[in-house]
Amino acid sequence: MAVLFRLAFVAILAACIGCPSRASVAPVSGVITLDGKPLPNAHVAFQPTVSAGEKPPGPGSYGNTDSSGAYSLRLMDNDEPGAVIGSHRVEIRLKTESDDRDPKSRPPAKNLPLRYNSQSELQFKVEPGGSKAANFDLKSQ
Repeated sequence: MAVLFRLAFVAILAACIGCPSRASVAPVSGVITLDGKPLPNAHVAFQPTVSAGEKPPGPGSYGNTDSSGAYSLRLMDNDEPGAVIGSHRVEIRLKTESDDRDPKSRPPAKNLPLRYNSQSELQFKVEPGGSKAANFDLKSQ
């Protein structure tokens, strides 16, 4: 019986040697402020950065801020908590809520400066232990 158990263990181990390993992930959370005040209703995206010719280390992550500007990241591919360990480009956008009212009666959409989203200058390095201080203090001007 012990021989059978050992053979089964060796077969499983051998089969997994060629298996791709899952990227290392760590928990990430923080607070986003705009001009020193909490920024609610914002969408935060972390995208791993790579050098030319390198393969991405894993999926990006996302989060949404609450009324106090706080957020926690989740993986884009499986919605599990965390972000891939390594350097990331960060984009922050204000979420737009659908409104059934006449578009002319809606308040004008608020936008953040492009340097925080489509032309983002924001970077963050996720360390193996994760971070509870992935904070960003944005300026409207």
